[in-house]
Amino acid sequence: MRLYREMLRIRRFEELAARAYTQGKISGFLHLYIGQEAIAVATKEVMRPGDRVVTTYRDHGFALALGSDPKACMAELFGKKTGLVGGKGGSMHFFDRSVGLWGGYAIVGGHVPVAAGHAFASKYLGDGAVTFCFMGEGALPIGATHEGFLLAGLWKLPVVYVIENNQYAMGTPLSRTSPVDDLTVRGPVYRFVTDRLVVRDVFEVREHLARAARRAREQQQPCLLELVTYRFRGHSMSDPAKYRTKDEVARWKAQDPLHRHEEELRTTFGVSEEALEALDDEVVEEMQAAVDFADASPPPDPEERFEHLYVEDPSAHPDLGPPPGDDIPAVTVRSFDPKGA
Repeated sequence: MRLYREMLRIRRFEELAARAYTQGKISGFLHLYIGQEAIAVATKEVMRPGDRVVTTYRDHGFALALGSDPKACMAELFGKKTGLVGGKGGSMHFFDRSVGLWGGYAIVGGHVPVAAGHAFASKYLGDGAVTFCFMGEGALPIGATHEGFLLAGLWKLPVVYVIENNQYAMGTPLSRTSPVDDLTVRGPVYRFVTDRLVVRDVFEVREHLARAARRAREQQQPCLLELVTYRFRGHSMSDPAKYRTKDEVARWKAQDPLHRHEEELRTTFGVSEEALEALDDEVVEEMQAAVDFADASPPPDPEERFEHLYVEDPSAHPDLGPPPGDDIPAVTVRSFDPKGA
């Protein structure tokens, strides 16, 4: 019931976000996670304190699964001051360090070496943490992806790279972008341990992620895990997804992990229809409250667009040392405090 509830929370959040977008309350792009919820929920299940998630622009599901406040998430989509990053990131740039979400990234493949950097930091500090990096199958041909993989394999970093293969890179099917269906065949080139799963059940996903995380944590063995999944909406809200047939969508909906989980609760565990409906009503109420909160929140002050760009007052940051001068080298060595901010 707990895992079902967490998947349902993401589904209902995304549905209400889609409605708000059509009402003109959300600007820019909106990439929904509908259909892939089991992956984010299973990831939370295997994470330990200090573990990190670095993901793509399809990031709402991870924020909610990891524990971000849905009100702050929705306010970020609305571009409001109360959003996760003050309304300045929008749909593609969620960030919540407090729950282990180290960013959604808009540049395809650009975050893969960033994840290698996080994993390198964990190995350097010996903190025992694992970095989970998620990407779509469309990121695999990108040069930065190769560079990140290469460093992870070369330095034996504690990282789990997960391909969320949802069948389409924007509107282009995998058959037109890859000569092979099994994308894990790339793994041995980098000395990765590989694994592959068609996503139908959140418990199966959790099992495969846990195995990969254990290898990364205990053996410093990077892993490449392909999770074959499906998104039921277009690439973004501006994509009507006319390149897919109704039969194809129907086939994948028949194995939607959320609906299969619900049916198992109903038939195997005897959860009543009333209990399931009550849970759904509770989740919808929670997410509608997030919409109402975002709607009522103020936009960022105009001056805030200059924040988090430069250090304008060095005296406010004594750890950076004095500014370079005639008698001070421009590059100075300062101590590194792994427990610092």
